Amino acid sequence: MEHSKDQKPAAAFKMTGDWKEQSKQLKAKYSQLTDEDLKYEAGKENDLFKRVEKRLNKNHDEVVNIIRKVQPAQAL
Repeated sequence: MEHSKDQKPAAAFKMTGDWKEQSKQLKAKYSQLTDEDLKYEAGKENDLFKRVEKRLNKNHDEVVNIIRKVQPAQAL
């Protein structure tokens, strides 16, 4: 298994904000996504990522970046 110093493990990704609103934004941008694809359960982020990866034909990092773009900016 390859590990890059620049990559963070998937566990480091944390969902923030209102997922219902974020999923609406994702569906508006990617019309092929369904409610089932975007079903989110705390602690099961990887299941969500895998569904979206498959539907959009994207790799894990691309999907994480897509989701991060719809999340609210985090306060420092």
